[in-house]
Amino acid sequence: MINIVLFGPPGAGKGTQAEKLKQHFDLIHLSTGDIFRANIKGQTELGNLAKSYIDKGQLVPDEVTIDLLKSEMDKYPDTKGFIFDGFPRTTAQAEALDKMLAEKGEKVDVMVALEVPEEELKKRLMARAEVSGRTDDADPEIIQNRINVYKKETAPVKDYYAGKGKYVGINGVGSIDEIFNKLVEEINKHI
Repeated sequence: MINIVLFGPPGAGKGTQAEKLKQHFDLIHLSTGDIFRANIKGQTELGNLAKSYIDKGQLVPDEVTIDLLKSEMDKYPDTKGFIFDGFPRTTAQAEALDKMLAEKGEKVDVMVALEVPEEELKKRLMARAEVSGRTDDADPEIIQNRINVYKKETAPVKDYYAGKGKYVGINGVGSIDEIFNKLVEEINKHI
């Protein structure tokens, strides 16, 4: 089984690259953002709870996110592996993911991080808002808050995986195919 953590700030291109990696390696793409948005659209109890945090640019609490991800993983008992996109976002979530995978005799193989300058992220998010209609991408204040939360709360996860020799940074600026090729090259070194 191959388990990849795809990492990077909001607007780095994780969703775009995850789709290409999913097809290339025949993996299941688990995007916590997509899972939350589906629950919000369906107005589930979890969706309404998640929305109250997301609307402020804050992270959804670990226990809610972890329980949701575990139930999603359990839907695919025969998969070749997972791409975790938007998870883990905290060291506690990284530890919980390690524990969940260990219970199945598995592990995270590599964390690949898309590294993109802040000004480029802001441009991408504003452009995405025009296309997707996502309100959290349209407000410069919320965008800045999301970037600040990423730097403060999520970036330390990089150190967690670096300490395990599983972190690889990738320049997230360039063509989609150039970035994809760099990702595949690095992932192949770890699987």
